Amino acid sequence: MTGSVLWFFLVATGVIGGAVCLGYALWQFLALALRDAAAAAFGPRTPGAVDPRLFAAPGGEPARPAYWARQMWWDSRAAVNEAALTVRYLLARHWLSTVIRDRLLRGRHGGTDELAGSAFGRLFFRLLVPGYTVAAVLSAVLSAVLLLGVALVFAVQLVLVALVALAGVLAGRTADALWRLTRGIRMTCPYPDCYRPFPLAVHVCPDCRAAHRELRPGRFGALRHVCRCGRGLPTTALTGRRKLATRCPYCDQSLPAAIGTTRVVHLPLVGGTSAGKTMLMAAMLDGLRSWSYESALTVEYATPADRHESHTRLDASGWALKTQGGQPRALMLLIGHGRRRRLLFLYDPMGESLRDADVVRRQGYLAHADGVVLVADVLASPVVRRSLRAGDHQLAAAARPADLGPVETYSGVTGELQGLGGRRARLPVATVVTKRDVLDRLTSLPPPTPPVEAWLRAIGLDDLVSSLGHDFAADRYWAVSARAATGAGALPSEQRRAAEPVLWLLSRTGLRVGALVPRDGGGGSG
Repeated sequence: MTGSVLWFFLVATGVIGGAVCLGYALWQFLALALRDAAAAAFGPRTPGAVDPRLFAAPGGEPARPAYWARQMWWDSRAAVNEAALTVRYLLARHWLSTVIRDRLLRGRHGGTDELAGSAFGRLFFRLLVPGYTVAAVLSAVLSAVLLLGVALVFAVQLVLVALVALAGVLAGRTADALWRLTRGIRMTCPYPDCYRPFPLAVHVCPDCRAAHRELRPGRFGALRHVCRCGRGLPTTALTGRRKLATRCPYCDQSLPAAIGTTRVVHLPLVGGTSAGKTMLMAAMLDGLRSWSYESALTVEYATPADRHESHTRLDASGWALKTQGGQPRALMLLIGHGRRRRLLFLYDPMGESLRDADVVRRQGYLAHADGVVLVADVLASPVVRRSLRAGDHQLAAAARPADLGPVETYSGVTGELQGLGGRRARLPVATVVTKRDVLDRLTSLPPPTPPVEAWLRAIGLDDLVSSLGHDFAADRYWAVSARAATGAGALPSEQRRAAEPVLWLLSRTGLRVGALVPRDGGGGSG
């Protein structure tokens, strides 16, 4: 009877001890695993030391990667891994090794390694070993199952967060693309030896001047990127990115502020050497300003460099300075009417660049042309020169005729224009007969009165008119005296006439300035 009672007592003690151990061990497993997991993912590291959990920006981008893009997954993996290691450590090292083997089986104190209690007490502790062992293993298994469930719920939350972030990125990029598409915005470098189009400019941080090449919704953030200096930068033009300074991603030169927010219109002036291109461009600038005084037209220089360049085009005598260098830098103007604006790129290439097909082919801006201004110096045409009488030859020579006539100029550039852009049949061409002040004084030719295309046919250039009408989508003609439109004694009427070709070409891009161009100012099919 006494033995049965003792046996029942020992068994009951083991069961009760095992149950207590199971509850305590389960709580310890879960509490320590969750604590260590959180500490591994979010806990601090040694101040001043490199935190191995943080990823550097890929590609040298001076922005911090968005947390959801990569760091979130790394932290989650580290947390799950630390929780599993904690459960394993508690089971193998703490419960099975320290508690059960050293304390219960051997009866030793954990800190001093001395025998604990009497022989009966050590026997009693040994009887608890099976219950404690089962409780520890069962607690580890239950903790692992519960932690796995928590990890699965956490993984679902992470996926939802990532999907929301990706949806924000997609929405931001789509809105930005649609905004550019509806406004017809195409970004192109205006500088020589570049002229390359690009989908996204380099944006400069206003605080640390760091160059951000991926400032758009993406892996660095959906709504904004955080620069390495801590400054938040908007990722779309609609949210304020347009206020940042920009640079070309290829040649790294500064771009006008309107490059990514305003439709760019590329207009090259095509003509031979001494045809009057530079004089005509100066007259066009004065004419645009004159129209701004008389109408709702607005004209601004896109950069201070453009203002300086426009003021140095004429020498003290009023003649245009010869275009220097190889490929031209675009003169950039902001032209507005009502709520619409255009960023106008005017190109004034050297006449020598039109003589050779290989050189013409290197004029990369021709591939982006939205229209062409053909500068026609009819005094350089052999057909016209042969029709001049003796007295008119001296007048024509004093006007510095171009090295190429308009027919030769057109022939030299039209084929390459088609080859570069494949868009010639969709482009308008504005043909401007220059040096009208000299033409009015010639007795051998009729005066160049509208319609100018009929006058060109009358003086023997009917092939040129026919080719322009056939090869381009629209064509119109003007006769302009750039000398009368520039300088101190410039005539406002002649200035406005000089600007009409540009206004007509701008009207073809959707800028509502067509009413400023009178129908009798030129002829053609436009």
